[in-house]
Amino acid sequence: MILAALALAIALLLSGRPARVPKEVRPVGRIAPQAADPLAVASSLDVLAVCLISGMAVVTAVRATAPSAPPVLGDLLRGAADLLALGADPARAWAPRPGEPLDESSTALLRLARRSSSSGAALAAGVTELAEQSRQETGHRAEAAAQRASVVIAGPLGLCFLPAFVCLGIVPVVAGLAGDVLGSGLM
Repeated sequence: MILAALALAIALLLSGRPARVPKEVRPVGRIAPQAADPLAVASSLDVLAVCLISGMAVVTAVRATAPSAPPVLGDLLRGAADLLALGADPARAWAPRPGEPLDESSTALLRLARRSSSSGAALAAGVTELAEQSRQETGHRAEAAAQRASVVIAGPLGLCFLPAFVCLGIVPVVAGLAGDVLGSGLM
């Protein structure tokens, strides 16, 4: 152990370069950024709906919601608010940007806002419904994951307990019955 540490120290000294410590540690093997927490998205949609219900203008409500929203949704909201404040057509402001990665909730919000701007339907009710739908989908995904985990756990437990049950439960009963049957002279 001491020789290995000594060899490492000598190798570092002979390399001539000072050891660098990375400023930030990144996980290995991660290609895409982590998806936003669906409950955080639902909560941001709730904030947007409350702002709209309270009577705020769409631009003001969107700007108020954007800072607390998850990154993807926040960028989307900031971009839409900027375009709306500049007087852009709402259908253009709520259109997806090319090359921008969007999750299901963001895509649904864009579709809902475009539809609301063209039909005049209240945006707040749709956003509230979208937030509730996002929470329900999250609950369903969590329940499905728990059910999959219970199935995965049941297999090894069955493989462990079944032989023990056979050896300690069934074999003694069969051996006892066989002894009684053979001892009684029936066979």
